Amino acid sequence: MPSRPYTYYDFTVSLCPVCLKRVDAKIVFQDGGVYMLKRCPEHGSTKVLIADDIEYYKSIRNYNKPSETPLRFNTKTHFGCPYDCGLCQDHEQHSCLTVVEVTDRCNLTCPTCYAGSSPSFGRHRTLDEVKKMLDTIVENEGTPDVVQISGGEPTIHPQLFEILDYAKTLPIRHLMLNTNGIAIARDKQFAMRLASYAPGFEIYLQFDSLKRSVLETLRGANLTEIHREALETLNELNLATTLVVTLQKGLNDDTIGDVIAYALKQRCVRGVTFQPTQQAGRLENFQTQTNRITLTEVRRKILEQTTIFNSDDLIPVPCNPDALVMGYALKLGEDVIPLTRYINPAELLDKTRNTIVYEQDEQLREKMIGLFSTGNSTEAASEKLHELLCCLPLVSAPSLGYDNLFRIIIMQFVDAHNFDVRSIKKSCVHIVSKDYKIIPFETMNLLYRDSVANVPEENLEMKQPN
Repeated sequence: MPSRPYTYYDFTVSLCPVCLKRVDAKIVFQDGGVYMLKRCPEHGSTKVLIADDIEYYKSIRNYNKPSETPLRFNTKTHFGCPYDCGLCQDHEQHSCLTVVEVTDRCNLTCPTCYAGSSPSFGRHRTLDEVKKMLDTIVENEGTPDVVQISGGEPTIHPQLFEILDYAKTLPIRHLMLNTNGIAIARDKQFAMRLASYAPGFEIYLQFDSLKRSVLETLRGANLTEIHREALETLNELNLATTLVVTLQKGLNDDTIGDVIAYALKQRCVRGVTFQPTQQAGRLENFQTQTNRITLTEVRRKILEQTTIFNSDDLIPVPCNPDALVMGYALKLGEDVIPLTRYINPAELLDKTRNTIVYEQDEQLREKMIGLFSTGNSTEAASEKLHELLCCLPLVSAPSLGYDNLFRIIIMQFVDAHNFDVRSIKKSCVHIVSKDYKIIPFETMNLLYRDSVANVPEENLEMKQPN
C-alpha cells in the first residue's frame, strides 16, 4: 500500500495566512521536523515548519499545568477563538505579563515593528486613559504579576513619570519599562529618576545585536553607541535590565551566544529574552520562506553557541509550553551556575513540591543550601528556590538578591502562518486595548489593531469557516 511522506501526529485549528479564516490543520513529522499542514478553500494549501526538534515538541505536553484564569472575563464567547478576545470565557490562562501601550508614537521608524509606530503615527494616551488601562489589569488580576509600560516608545510620553507614579501605587508585583534606550543613553538624570522606582522595577531594553548592520536592518538606525551608553548608565545605577532580541534567521541567529556572553558581563542585566519575529505590523526586509525561525531552532542555537546551558536547562514554561522556554542560572562573581536542570519536571507543575534533585551533585547541593536558606535545611533551600524559579522575575531569598539571577527566555508569538489555537488559548502575554479589553499579544497584532484589515465586528462573520 502507498504511504504518505510524513507521520501524522495531531490535529489543531489554525488560520489562513491570507484571509485569516479558521482552517483545520494537521501536525505531522517529516524529515526530522514538525510541520503544520493546512488548506484554505480560497487560498490553497500551506506547509509551515513549526519545530525542528521532534522529541522536544512531543515533550512539551508533559509541562502543561492546570489553567489559571483571571478574576473576571470581559467578553462573551460568540464567534469562537480567536475572534472574541477581551478576554473571553474560553481563554485558558490569566495575564502573566500585561502590556500597556501608553503611546503609538516612537522616536524611531523601525523596519520591524509589530505596532507600526513612528514619530508621526497615532497619539499619546492621556493620563486618565492610562490609569484606566492599569485599573483594568488590577480588576482582572487582583495582584498582577508583571505589567510592562510600552508603546511606541514610552519614554517620549510627556507624562511618563506620572504614569509610573500611579502604577507604583497599585498592587503590581513587578513593573517594566519597554524601551529602545535612547532616552536613557542621552539623559542620565532621566535614568536616575527611573532608578528611583526600584526595587520591583526593570528596564526591558531592545537589544537585537552587537552588529551595526543588523540594527540598521531591524531598526533603521545604528544603535550600537546608544546601547553601550545606556548599559553604562544602567550598570552604574545597577537598575535591573533584560535585553530583548528580535530574531530573524540568516540575520542575527548566528550571534545568539555573543549576546548571552555580553549580557553576563553586565552588572545590571538579569537575563536575555529572545523573540522570533512575528509576521505582523510593519515588516520590511523579511522573507517568509527564509527568515522565519522557530522556538526550537532558537533553543538549539543557544545550546550550540554557549557552553553554560545543556538541554535540561532550557525547558517549557508550564503556563504556555508551546510558546515559551525558560532557563535560569546564578551569577556568583565569575561563576555562572545553571539551575533549571535540577528541577524535577513532574514536580514543577505542583506548587507545593518544586524540588531540586540534590543527590545529582553533592557539591552543588551544599552551595545551594548556603545560598537559599539561613539554616542548613534542604527543605528551606527548596522553598526559596521555588520562589526564584518561575517564569516571572520574582525573588524572595534572604541570602540571595535579584542581582544574582540570570535567565534565558524564548518567547514565540505565533502569527497567521504558525497559528495554533491550542497555544493561543494558553497565551499569557496580553495587551490592554484602547477600549480596555485584555487581548493576547498574538491576536492583538493580527486582528485587533486599527491598522489591521477586517477588524470591525461586522466583518468577523467573514472569518468563520465555510
